[in-house]
Amino acid sequence: MSGKPFLLIDAGNSRIKWALVQRDGTPLRSGAFAHGAAQTNAPADDPDWSALAASSLPAPESAWISNVAGEGVAGRIERLIDAHWPALPRTTIRALARQCGVTNGYTTPSSLGSDRWAGLIGAHATFPGEPLLIATFGTATTLEALRADGMFVGGVIAPGWSLMMRSLGEHTAQLPTLDAASARDLLDQGEGPGMLGGPSFATDTPRSLSAGCALAQAGLIERMWNDLCDAWNVPVRLVTGGGAADEVTAALKVPHTRHDSLVLSGLALIAAEGSGAAHS
Repeated sequence: MSGKPFLLIDAGNSRIKWALVQRDGTPLRSGAFAHGAAQTNAPADDPDWSALAASSLPAPESAWISNVAGEGVAGRIERLIDAHWPALPRTTIRALARQCGVTNGYTTPSSLGSDRWAGLIGAHATFPGEPLLIATFGTATTLEALRADGMFVGGVIAPGWSLMMRSLGEHTAQLPTLDAASARDLLDQGEGPGMLGGPSFATDTPRSLSAGCALAQAGLIERMWNDLCDAWNVPVRLVTGGGAADEVTAALKVPHTRHDSLVLSGLALIAAEGSGAAHS
């Protein structure tokens, strides 16, 4: 077996995260860029990508990809890889019935998103022997319930924090359309969920909107976490991550652990287990 590293790519709905890792998962270099930047071969807002091929680091043995952003992004990823390593073997992963110690409880296992599947594998390895509720705050908010033995029992999908705000602005006549950046600015000014001594009632419409959507997210997480602890009758670790994790976790009133690289961690394990198999 080659000692060369793996190139891991996590393409979500908003951005692409990537990492070059040793075979044991140790990171060598990593970065992230928005989909708009991915249309070029060397994204200007992620100099690490263009510097990767020119560095003294060894070329990757293979690329392992989770893509939930569609065919257009898949084509851009192909072009990005081909610009530096045109002959590089690559595998776009799919959820399986069982892999890397995790069992898929979906009725149709392959219908589970590849990012959620890789994240489950990464979480099970990062917190071995623990029951978990994994909350990821991206374009969508996803929840996964994972037993200590690696059985994924099911999940929940809801609109994400920024999607909630955008939907309210687009479908109501008198509410502003807030993007994540402007909403973060409002929360940073001190009138946001979790920042007041009492209930988080804001004093203008934009802050009401950003705080309300963050509190709605937090309420969902707390409800599912409490229900899971009651159903399993054991302490459940709540693991949070994703682009809106700061805003939502500021409103949470239950203990939680932050981890923003579960998908890449899971991809590393999938790559190590499957590197001897044929590449798709």
